[in-house]
Amino acid sequence: MSRTSNEFENRCNLRIVRTIASGGMGTVSEAIQYGTGGFEKRVAIKEILPDTCEEVPFVEMFIAEAKLVANLVHENIVQIYQLNQTDSQYYIVMEYVNGMALADFIGLHQGDGPSGIDRSMPSELAVFIASRIARGLAYAHSRTNCNGEPLNIVHRDVCPKNILITTEGLPKLGDFGVASAEHLQQDATQNHAIGKFSYMAPEQAAAATVDHRSDIFSLGLVLLEMLSLQRSRQKWRDNLMIAAVNGWVDWETLPKKTPRRLKSILQQMLALDPEKRFQSTDELAHDLEFYIYGKGYGPTVVTLEKYLRQIAPALYEVHNDSRMPDEKRIVTETTTVFSPEDKTRFLD
Repeated sequence: MSRTSNEFENRCNLRIVRTIASGGMGTVSEAIQYGTGGFEKRVAIKEILPDTCEEVPFVEMFIAEAKLVANLVHENIVQIYQLNQTDSQYYIVMEYVNGMALADFIGLHQGDGPSGIDRSMPSELAVFIASRIARGLAYAHSRTNCNGEPLNIVHRDVCPKNILITTEGLPKLGDFGVASAEHLQQDATQNHAIGKFSYMAPEQAAAATVDHRSDIFSLGLVLLEMLSLQRSRQKWRDNLMIAAVNGWVDWETLPKKTPRRLKSILQQMLALDPEKRFQSTDELAHDLEFYIYGKGYGPTVVTLEKYLRQIAPALYEVHNDSRMPDEKRIVTETTTVFSPEDKTRFLD
């Protein structure tokens, strides 16, 4: 992160360790936050750059994200701690996730990187990851306000880049930056198709009304990608918007050995008509869990951690500053960062 002084760090009582991701509109950094009595906590800092603060829609979206996720406390959701402002600069203090993005996890199975293994992902682990994200979504989808009225939260950007796997094997959903809720009427994304066309439900791509079933469709595309190691709309990459609006899914990418029950779950998640999908994320999570646990013991966070240790040992190397050198690092931290080329967040 480019800084001419430590003024920001001093004001916020923290130390920036490194930049995790950056774009034309903002940055995400790893930082140490300090408190009284020698208290220290490793956190992630998400900032809007000063010039961007003049763009009201993006500031509103940034603030809306913090408000929306502030009270979402679930083990499968990246936690937001604080929304603060120094002069005209806004920043969010959020949970630091030590691990790797699901996109990188999939990439390892495609032979990417020095430790790439070039083999299929165990299907039960893929279902386990999807089931944990479904539980996080079910929690978010069921939230109510202080009067007990549904908030109707919809994430709208469920994709491999926004799903993280910790070094302890715990999947987490991050980046609610384009999420919507009925009580956030100032949402700068209303009446626009926001998200990534590669993972977007047809009603979302058409800028129609979305609900929790749109997230179920997106998670279905993520699960299909884990099983096939291919994006299910890759063959329409030159016409992704058309593919998304029509709900096209390349079922030929699904391995032929996929069990019938799992294929049936995927087909219900990816039904073109929302009325034919799972009608609650809780129901989806139950079916995914029953698939892997119905006959007895199935995968857990311990199983996934052991697997991560096998395919990505660099994640577990110990260094003096408790972080891996950048050249060895596979992890990509949460979140989508604004950039001039991606203001509409249409493409992935």
